[in-house]
Amino acid sequence: MSTDYQRARAELGRRLRELRLESPGGRLTGTELAERLGWPQSKISKLENGRQTPTDGDLRAWADATHQSGAFDELSARLKGLDSHVRSWRRQLAGGHRPVQETWNSLIAESRTMHMWENSTVCGLLQTADYARSVFERYEELRRSPRDTEDAVRARIKLQEWLYRPGKRLEVVMWEGVLWAQLCPPDVLMAQLDRLLGVVGMDTVHLGIVPLDAALRLPPANSFCMLDGRLVVVEDWHAELWLDDAETIALYRRVWDTLAESAVYGTEAQQVIARVRRSIKV
Repeated sequence: MSTDYQRARAELGRRLRELRLESPGGRLTGTELAERLGWPQSKISKLENGRQTPTDGDLRAWADATHQSGAFDELSARLKGLDSHVRSWRRQLAGGHRPVQETWNSLIAESRTMHMWENSTVCGLLQTADYARSVFERYEELRRSPRDTEDAVRARIKLQEWLYRPGKRLEVVMWEGVLWAQLCPPDVLMAQLDRLLGVVGMDTVHLGIVPLDAALRLPPANSFCMLDGRLVVVEDWHAELWLDDAETIALYRRVWDTLAESAVYGTEAQQVIARVRRSIKV
């Protein structure tokens, strides 16, 4: 989780402790509050020390139990602030991948320039339908989410219309390992590599490949996307991080610029893609 998220959760915990200590009915110990709520005392400690994220229900119960029900709106607003930064896949995928993809489509539609670093899969804006289908199926199995693969694929392919709109620009740098990843049948991967070969000359796309033997100034860590310098979205196994503070955005821009220095472009990028393609046995 991000440092900003941890800091905000710790602040929420301190506020909960204040409410316990300033209860109009008399100062409460953690044990007394736990008994009043029917919770284990360890939960009180974890919430106050920022080691556990409360639910809205937890916050309402806390406000009521400390005789400060009016504090609930403030506590709930703080919790929503946490959720705006960390979006768990469990919650996001409750209705399947299509709603998540459509939210992403709306977010990107407002953007003019995107900077992407990809170290695991081809970015969605450049995926073929068959490759996208394989990726969605893998994540549906992992996260045990509702199966809406075909709807999700259609939504992802619709997103690619963005590439053909005036004034749009996709700056994408990919780790060569992405090209080798056998997430799909060999014929699907071949077609995906053909797609990448074809986008190298597009006016709206600047594609860089970081070769496996390139000298690196940073490890090729988590994939991320930066939208117009206003938002960074980082994908992890448990959640997406949506980061919008200026200092963090500047950090991710430095990361992207540094990784981009190790990439090859144009004809050299096509040569890397073609070399991988020749190695695939269909």
